[in-house]
Amino acid sequence: MSEWKDPAPEGFSWPNGRKLALSIVVNVEEGAERRIDEGDKRPEPVDELGAVPGKPIRIHGNESNYQYGINQGAPRILRILDSASIPATWTVCGQALEKAPWLAKAIAARGDEPCNHGHKWNFTAFMSPEEERAFIARGTESILATTGRRPSGWLSRYLHTDITRRILLEQGYAYHMDDYSDDFPYWAMTEMEDGSERPMVILPYAIDSNDMKFWLSPSFTPGMWLDYAKRTFDELRSEAATEGARMMSLGLHLRIIGRPGRIWAFREFVEYVSGFDDVWIAKREDIAAHFSKLVPSGA
Repeated sequence: MSEWKDPAPEGFSWPNGRKLALSIVVNVEEGAERRIDEGDKRPEPVDELGAVPGKPIRIHGNESNYQYGINQGAPRILRILDSASIPATWTVCGQALEKAPWLAKAIAARGDEPCNHGHKWNFTAFMSPEEERAFIARGTESILATTGRRPSGWLSRYLHTDITRRILLEQGYAYHMDDYSDDFPYWAMTEMEDGSERPMVILPYAIDSNDMKFWLSPSFTPGMWLDYAKRTFDELRSEAATEGARMMSLGLHLRIIGRPGRIWAFREFVEYVSGFDDVWIAKREDIAAHFSKLVPSGA
């Protein structure tokens, strides 16, 4: 697998001459986490409850912690997005939307993008090629059934295999976002089963501005996260104006940013970035489609 990387060409811009594309990504994993009562060999590690059991037992408290994201986190995020009239990409686990069909309908009603995050919130890195193909396809079918939209992008649970991009291309996917290498999209030339190469759009994601920073040590307070997100936005917007187009990703989770003591930080970020007319707040599928016009000769 080889990569074609280049800065944004001179004169390149996002639609209507804008230089910075902002992608808001809302992860929906709640309801698709590992659970003993659903046949998984082990439960999901406890997020905020401070205990990791040594035995494969149900952790009812952690299950309810995930459910909070659906019950309260999702409505709060939707209210903010609706108030600002801005689009988002929802990286969804198929099973999560099967359990919360109201959220699938809300995503569809907004015209937002569902991106495939797997059927369950599982690692694909330890799957055989056949298992991985079936897993990705099952997520596709589930998301199409609940939202009425076939996903065009893929995000793994952290780890993926050497042939994930090959499988995605085989199944008609337009972009892959398991990447943290840049502030601008790029093409990856991907080796197919017959030895030929095909290009795939890579839309880099970001961990540093992700709301997971509330949990990772040393953790951010909501104020620290908001400051960091705004400074990231300001720096990329400044660079975009002088050095070439840029892209920023802001990753969220229903059960994390959706808490009452944190949601205000997301609201203030949205209010801040909505005040700039030189910024394109867009779904990742639209960013990928616009970038794909830069396909390299012979790719």
